[in-house]
This record gives sequence, structure tokens and C-alpha cells, in this order.
Amino acid sequence: MRHLTLFFTTFLLIAAVALGQSETKRYLYLSTPDGAQQEGRADGAGILIFDIDDGHKLVRRIDIPIFSEGLRGFTGNLKTHSVYYSTTNRRLGMFDLETEKIVWENTYDGGCDRSSITLDGKKVYAPTGWWYAGADAGFLVVNGETGELIKRLHVGPQAHNSIVSLDGKRVYLGTRTTLSIFDTATDQMIRQIKDVGERGIFPYTIKSNQKIGYVCLGNHVGFDVVDLEKGKALHRVFAGDEKIPHRTHGAGLTPDETELWISDQRGKKLFIFDATKMPPAPKGHVDLSQGGHGWVAFSLDGKYAWSHTPDVFDVKTKKLVATLRDENGKPVSGSKFIEVHFRDGKVVTMSNEFGLGRK
Repeated sequence: MRHLTLFFTTFLLIAAVALGQSETKRYLYLSTPDGAQQEGRADGAGILIFDIDDGHKLVRRIDIPIFSEGLRGFTGNLKTHSVYYSTTNRRLGMFDLETEKIVWENTYDGGCDRSSITLDGKKVYAPTGWWYAGADAGFLVVNGETGELIKRLHVGPQAHNSIVSLDGKRVYLGTRTTLSIFDTATDQMIRQIKDVGERGIFPYTIKSNQKIGYVCLGNHVGFDVVDLEKGKALHRVFAGDEKIPHRTHGAGLTPDETELWISDQRGKKLFIFDATKMPPAPKGHVDLSQGGHGWVAFSLDGKYAWSHTPDVFDVKTKKLVATLRDENGKPVSGSKFIEVHFRDGKVVTMSNEFGLGRK
């Protein structure tokens, strides 16, 4: 399948050249300031755009003053060529990447944490926040075209990270120590998986077939391996020779699903595991230049690893290959970013802010 995908990608590139189409440009869009991280904050509020194919050099910045409230989520949608941002002040908004204008923006009684959106751009799922433990904690379901609140789904306390699956059929939500799975067509719950993540559902990732998930631990550097179909944890895996008593915040699968990377933000490391084995087996780590909120994601081609730091790693060699810097040469970072491809001024591809398996 990977060879076939490479063949068609090469064919399309050749065809584009033959037809005189412009080159596709790949960018990393980093939103700032991060509502959960002080380290590496860029000056100003908005989006920094980096050229992935030119050493991750800064192309320019887009000033968006309202971002000064602090970003809690930053998710994209190809159909609407927009990103949907959530802030510390319970604000959710839609920003069109082609016109570079805010389409709508609203504040709500609850939320908004790391939101996600259906593939058709019609529904945004906004968690009410890790800071909120009320009886009505869960999801705000918002009209993606207008920002109007459609309904609330009561799920559980500290609703935090959400992921719409790559096929668009399911949405996942982490609450205190529970991972809940919903049908996006009906908003009905499919199942809940309880007692995972030690003391809280921190960032997680899932395989593309949605059979296995990896949930970060809250008291140690490590993760739970979760059977998403049977609804139970299979293994608990710890990083290091001895248990490391730090919260894990950040887990990402390489697109080919051969490796799982997890963050030890206090220890300034990313630990790497062989995800072809069950349970995943340790392969080593890379050192980070700073601490921070914790995050791990990868470029769509699987070549680069990004985290909550300015460091850009080559996935194959595990070597530092670039540093994200602003126009003054200052290293900058955050944990809310997304890969966007443009051709002739139009968005043609967007990634997911989570490091999801794409095999």
C-alpha cells in the first residue's frame, strides 16, 4: 500500500508539472501564544508560518490579536480550508486560511479545550475543559459554519482532548480517567473505556484502523495500550530503566505506525518505542532543548518530528535538523500547530494536530 501511494504521489507530481500547475508548498502553521505553555512563546499573537521544505525557515506571521487570550486548541478542516481555534476565555472561532480572515467567533458558557471537527466541516466538538468538573461536563457540539451551539453532550469531568478519526466516523474524548467514543453521524456514545491514564486522560493517539489507542499516563512517563474495540486496557508501559515520576503529556504515532513517541516535558526528552511489537518496546530517546506543555506530532510524509519545543527532528536518523525561529532569530515553540499544503493560493492538504497513525 505504501509503495502504491508513493507511485501515485509521484505520478500526480509529474502530471502537475506537465500541466503547468504550480508547485505544492508545505508549511507548518504554529499558533501563539500557547495557553498552557510559557516556554518558547513568540512575541505577539497569531500564527507563525514555517516552510517545511526550506529548513523550516519562517515565511511570515499573521497577526490575530484575539489569540492573546491563549490558545487551547487548533484544529483544521480541508473542506472549509480553515482552522478552528479555542482560547482560555471559552472562545471558539473559525479562521479561513485562504482569505486570512476570521469567519465567525463566539464565546460559550462552557469550554473550550482541544476541539475537533467532522470532515464535512459541519460540526465542531469542543470539550468543556480539563479545568471543569461540573455535572454537564463533556462536549459542546457547535455548527462549524456559523458557530451556533447545537447541543451539549454530558460525558464526564475534565473533558480535555478530542479527536475526530481520519475516516470521520468517530470522535474520541478524554475525561478524567475515561476515554469515550461517539458516532459522529448520531452523536450517540459507542462505548467508554474506564480506568486508563492513571490519574487523568492526557494526550493520546490511535491507529488508523481504530483498533488500538495509546493513552499517556498522569503520574509516570509512559502509556496505556488500549483495545478500542473491546474497551479495555491491554498493557501499561513505562519509559526508562526505572519508573520516571513525571506526567506524560504528548503521544504520537509515526504515519507508518512503526514508532510511538511520547513526551517527558519535565525531563526534556521524547522517548521512542517500537510500535510494531505488542506491547511497544523501547528504542531510545532524543533530548529536547526546553521543557513545556508536552506534545508530539509528525509531518504527513513521516520525515519530521515536531513537539512543544523549537526542535525539529529527522524521524529516521533521530537527529536535530532544524530549529523554529522568529524573524529575529529567537527560538519559538508551542503545542498547537498543524501542517498545511498550498497550491496556487488554495489549501490542498491539511494534517491533524495529533500524531495519528495513517498506515
